[in-house]
Amino acid sequence: MTAILIDQLRADLATANFSVTALTGLWGIEADAALHRNQRVPALRALARLRATLTVPEPNVVLAQLFVLGLPVARTEIDAALPTLGVDGAERLGLLSAHHAHGGTAEEPALDAGPALVAPLVDLRPYSFVDAHGAGSWWITSDLGELALGHPLGENHVLGVGGASLTLSALMIPTPVDSALDLGTGCGIQALHAARHATRVVATDISERALELAALNARLNGVENIEFRLGSLFDPVAGERFDHIISNPPFVITPRVEGVPSYEYRDGGMVGDALVEAVVRGAAEHLTPGGVAQLLGNWEYHEDDAFDRLTDWLAAPAGGDAPEATGRAGHPAALDAWIIEREVQAPTGYAETWIRDGGTRPDTPDFDRLYGAWLDDFEARGVRQVGFGYMLLRRPLDGRGRRAAPPRPRLLRLERLPEALGHNAAGIGNHLAECLAAHDWQAGLDDDALSRSTLTVASDVTEERHFWPGQEDPTLMTLHQGGGFGRSVPLDTAQAALIGACDGELPVGAIIDAIAQLLDADAAALRTELLPRVRALLDDGFLEPPAAGSAA
Repeated sequence: MTAILIDQLRADLATANFSVTALTGLWGIEADAALHRNQRVPALRALARLRATLTVPEPNVVLAQLFVLGLPVARTEIDAALPTLGVDGAERLGLLSAHHAHGGTAEEPALDAGPALVAPLVDLRPYSFVDAHGAGSWWITSDLGELALGHPLGENHVLGVGGASLTLSALMIPTPVDSALDLGTGCGIQALHAARHATRVVATDISERALELAALNARLNGVENIEFRLGSLFDPVAGERFDHIISNPPFVITPRVEGVPSYEYRDGGMVGDALVEAVVRGAAEHLTPGGVAQLLGNWEYHEDDAFDRLTDWLAAPAGGDAPEATGRAGHPAALDAWIIEREVQAPTGYAETWIRDGGTRPDTPDFDRLYGAWLDDFEARGVRQVGFGYMLLRRPLDGRGRRAAPPRPRLLRLERLPEALGHNAAGIGNHLAECLAAHDWQAGLDDDALSRSTLTVASDVTEERHFWPGQEDPTLMTLHQGGGFGRSVPLDTAQAALIGACDGELPVGAIIDAIAQLLDADAAALRTELLPRVRALLDDGFLEPPAAGSAA
């Protein structure tokens, strides 16, 4: 019966054209931006003006008021907006309930009057995206936020699609795989994205409520290749391995003292950053050879550099359970890793961020009490700063894997890119896949083989030059990346000439020899200087290796 009701809801939402574009058309771009800042007054005012011009409100107006803005509407209006499902069906699905009249306030004027009102029990809104498979749109249900509730969130709150969710979905490598795992699925948004490139997806969560909503979202959007399992971390998938693991884990560092709320969607119940460490270490045992894990996380700075601690997490596990998991001399192989630290916060800023995230306002006694608890915890454990970023892990292949070849050096790349993804997140998953492939290609070549290869400049790369007035030679040259992480690289004359000649025709070594002749430089010394830079530019996606199947 529930499946039938969800199918009826899908049909009604489609008929109503309940979409991102339609809602933006209702209240405008500025009100839409305000909603992303958790401010609904501009949207409310726009709907009030629209209602004043309509004898009967459009279905989108009713649905937006109820499920997006979190305010009650007349029962007759929701029956008209959801004609197939109706109020009774929506109640059985747990989407809404009967509610008394709401009079409104000066800031948020009442949009209804009369006793026969219904109120939302969930947030239900459209979500649109573009990924490697093209444009798509879904409807996503989650729990009501503090704006609709009028009080701080409950500890079992199921979060909707937020900034972290959007970041992880943008980072997701879209390479087709047989199996994927969404660890800590929440409302199911990452599992839905993974289902577009994985034959089957397993989504786990410690929260029964989260799994209920995630399963509803999968059915609502016609996605059938996701299996939902209850349990903590990797417990529900013990003994199983996956080609792709995705996780936006509950990584928030929270004081483990009485009186501090522990929200299921963000707090893993462990001390400090131990939850992220557990996910990293567990990934090694649950990835297939060549499999990739992608997650967001926090890590603490103590007296040492946090990157030293991250490197320790990535070390080979204490034991091995299968031949293909082992490295040389029978020892388990350490994970490949590419970790990007996007931001570092002081304990004060970190505490303020997450106390507000739970809905506690700064002008309340509770805020000061929680603030003190956070600072006490950080001080007691010697935490100086907290880093946030993205982790890409990969289980190495043995000689029998898909990329059977002589062993390559381990990929261990830890870097700091402040505000990475701040400029453009579109296509970043493809960029990561291309960078990994380019790294694997160049890491398998010695310098002589690399010198014989032909390379091309990526299509999003531009060069910027600055000149002193009246001078013919540039004083500053910089290479810019339009996509990916938007990197910029300073150039000298030789490197600029090399990149400018990388058109897929001449081998790298021949180009360097020609440059050496023009600059009256030693060709061997110039190769020694430039080839490491070529490798770095391949790793970062500025240069591209030959297409598969072409001669190197």
